[in-house]
Amino acid sequence: MIESAPHSAASGSTTSASRGGGQDSGDPIRVLVVDDALVIRGLIGRMLESAGGIEVVSTAADGRRALDLLDRNVVDVVVLDVEMPVMDGLEALPQIVAKHPRVQVVMASTLTQRNAEISLKAMELGAADYVAKPSSSTELRSADDFKHDLVAKVRALGRVAKRRVGRASTPAPQNQGGAQGGVRAAAQPSTREITLRRFPAAFRPHCIAVGSSTGGPQALFTVLKDVGAVDVPIFITQHMPATFTRILAEHIARATGRDCTEARDGETVRPGHLYVAAGGKHMLIEAKGASKILRLDDGPPENFCKPAVDPMLRSLVKAYGGKVLCAILTGMGADGSKGAEFVADSGGVVLAQDEASSVVWGMPGATAHRGAAMQVLPVGTIGKSLRQVAVGGRP
Repeated sequence: MIESAPHSAASGSTTSASRGGGQDSGDPIRVLVVDDALVIRGLIGRMLESAGGIEVVSTAADGRRALDLLDRNVVDVVVLDVEMPVMDGLEALPQIVAKHPRVQVVMASTLTQRNAEISLKAMELGAADYVAKPSSSTELRSADDFKHDLVAKVRALGRVAKRRVGRASTPAPQNQGGAQGGVRAAAQPSTREITLRRFPAAFRPHCIAVGSSTGGPQALFTVLKDVGAVDVPIFITQHMPATFTRILAEHIARATGRDCTEARDGETVRPGHLYVAAGGKHMLIEAKGASKILRLDDGPPENFCKPAVDPMLRSLVKAYGGKVLCAILTGMGADGSKGAEFVADSGGVVLAQDEASSVVWGMPGATAHRGAAMQVLPVGTIGKSLRQVAVGGRP
């Protein structure tokens, strides 16, 4: 296949920056599209540039050519196909991460079991996120959901890449004395001051809930390994399509050595088991006598997501009262922030991932700014804190 020649805003080409679209017209998000199909490269490129504020600086037909183009162009985001000749996406990814650590990589793959496995492996190797690509150019032309998802992720990750230029990491806000009242956490430069709630007295959770999106798989593996074996069920909503959520559950089971499955409608909740919300359905939990039952709900998306974190958290408060322990991890948007506030207002405990360790500080940032969190912590300490609260009632 033939890749396009590199170009820049100075070359005279009409770019999305000149058309506006909410981004700084002088500083568009610069994207490299890598796919072995010329038609797909063209379609994805036009989708991105038509959205405004995004410039496709070049395209490539394989990973080797992509690496060469990255050496010669300023790029914020790479949209990387999985299956390509010469050098595929999984082979190119570690080299991109090593040579260009500022650049954010979005894997683009069709919804097959094999590609889902590869995409999850890619996220373990450093990819920031993925998009589920239609299987043909005909489907891609009319795939509005794909375009919305792709543009949103490229914009969010492009902002991450730009913030990383010349910026040293900043210590995260943490609560070292939440039991003594509302504590002011030192805000990072891009955030305003955050008020942390105090921990409820004598708290012992009956369940743990975790919500995540962009960057979530890596964060989930870290957090859940550190939680270890606890005698309460753990409910996980990660924004993913159906094929991915089943494989994510398998990866979590292998990473933690614990029982973890994709949720099934009508299943009775078991202590110590981990449940992953099924893609395309909201995971709800309802009380039925002394038992708790999983329900897969086909209602409309919330916060543009299905599954979404907010409905899971609302249902957990109804089923378990104020005995919910919740962590909101990295992700775009604000899903989970209203549900987390509901958890905290009901007497539960909420932890949020800090900005410095988040791929995108959308969901945890919104949760912290709503005043719902008792702690804002690096991802490497959240699991330990969850365990301490689950076992001893306090971090």
